[in-house]
Amino acid sequence: MIEEMRLRDLGVIAEAVLPIGPGFTAITGETGAGKTMVVTGLGLLLGARADSGAVRAGAAQASVAGVWIVPSTGSVADTVADAGGELEPYDDDRGELYVSRTLTAEGRSRASVGGRAAPAGVLADLADDLVVVHGQSEQLRLRSAAAQRDALDRFGGSAIAVVRAEYEAAWERWRSLSAQLDEIAGNRERRQAEAEELRQALALIEATDPQPGEDDALAERAERLANAEELRQAAAVARSALSDEDGENDVSTLAAEARRALERASDPALAEIAESIAEIGYRATDIATQLSGYLADLDESGPHELAAVEERRSALAALVRAHGTLDAALELWNTGSARLAELDDDSDHIERLTAERDAARAALDEAAAALTATRTEAAGRLGAAVTEELHALAMPDARLVVAVTEGSESAHGRDDVAILLAPHPGAEPRSVAKGASGGELSRVMLAIEVVIAGTDPVPTFVFDEVDAGIGGAAAIEVGRRLARLARSSQVIAVTHLAQVAAFANNHLSVVKANDGQVTASSVRRLDGEDREAEMARLLSGLTDSDAALEHARELLALRED
Repeated sequence: MIEEMRLRDLGVIAEAVLPIGPGFTAITGETGAGKTMVVTGLGLLLGARADSGAVRAGAAQASVAGVWIVPSTGSVADTVADAGGELEPYDDDRGELYVSRTLTAEGRSRASVGGRAAPAGVLADLADDLVVVHGQSEQLRLRSAAAQRDALDRFGGSAIAVVRAEYEAAWERWRSLSAQLDEIAGNRERRQAEAEELRQALALIEATDPQPGEDDALAERAERLANAEELRQAAAVARSALSDEDGENDVSTLAAEARRALERASDPALAEIAESIAEIGYRATDIATQLSGYLADLDESGPHELAAVEERRSALAALVRAHGTLDAALELWNTGSARLAELDDDSDHIERLTAERDAARAALDEAAAALTATRTEAAGRLGAAVTEELHALAMPDARLVVAVTEGSESAHGRDDVAILLAPHPGAEPRSVAKGASGGELSRVMLAIEVVIAGTDPVPTFVFDEVDAGIGGAAAIEVGRRLARLARSSQVIAVTHLAQVAAFANNHLSVVKANDGQVTASSVRRLDGEDREAEMARLLSGLTDSDAALEHARELLALRED
């Protein structure tokens, strides 16, 4: 429920506060006073496209703020929380939601939800759970087949929602399987080429049999073999210095002599040093042994091993050129077999997918038939209920028929839904898209909403001159039906008819100031004589006409009755 709206510098409105609250609120005012700007402002709060032309002339920006009373839990609260906003506590199970939108003269727009900045898309998400707006554009939309189908589905409630969800799931599965089949069949040659290329790549990898890190190890080995003579000379010199076969001036011999000299002395301190020198001798002998092994390995390798290493590196290089790195080649070896099996299995895969697609088609046919049957049953009830409403809306001879016929297959089913109107006895029902006048279409739309509200309630309905094209008794019945709708939902109606405004429990008047601007004081809640005067103005254009005032009192008495 919308509790309050504030408008600033929007259209001709300089500043206005609209206390709305529960029930039926009628908004009236002189032509050009800015009544429709109320709907425009509400649209901005609900995520409508921002138009800089709505900013009041001479102002830097327009702003709209609204306060909603919403359940503390549920889809609205979840959307607000996801946007980072919060609800202000209102009572035990409801909270206040603050929403605002600003629009600059340059066309930039900013929005906030629950005290946090949010994209306009969040406002649009909230709109589906908060408000249904009806105006001249919505009347035109009712002429479309999609809008008529949606109206029927809303009336059908959970019964249609369940079978429609089942149909949509079956539709998506059938489309997915069909797309997979088309992809495989349409790209068979490409897949065959991919399989052959993959088969050759795997064969080369298998023949080469690379090992992880082998390329780096071979590079190091090749470097050693390419410099074998230089390495041999360095190792030989080092080994001779540590332990020479002549045993004259190498480290091992000299260390042994030093140890023996110290051992002949009788000082314990020298004995400890002699042990350290002995360790040096042992260590020199070990290192000399390692160098001997290194020299023996070089002697065994020779030029033939270098050639073998380079040949192996060349084979690995071919894999690296083909796959980028040796690791990538090894990864392909680990995963390529499964992909090759998939590509080679096209025939069996197509056969399996075809069977699954045929089963999905059968399930889709069954779901479509169930959806059609459910819609057809609901269509009869909707037609009868709306017809009854039209009789009460000063169309006593009208008959509305909701026809469900076979149509093209889509994500919404296989049904064409058409709302047909026979305005008088003997007339063949014709599509409201062709046969209904503006006034008739207004009443059809209202009758549908009144009926649907019983199965698919909406928190707030906003009607922008839903009474266009009607008057007299028809207007009185429109007012009655709006009041009836307000028993279960909040109703806001911008109207120029006293017969409609009379049934509101909250009457707001937008008054144009002398300079053509609307100020905060120009939006007032009307009661008593002020309301009678406004009603008289709507009836006759005069606020002090005795006849108009008397007529206004008669209309206001109808609501009390």
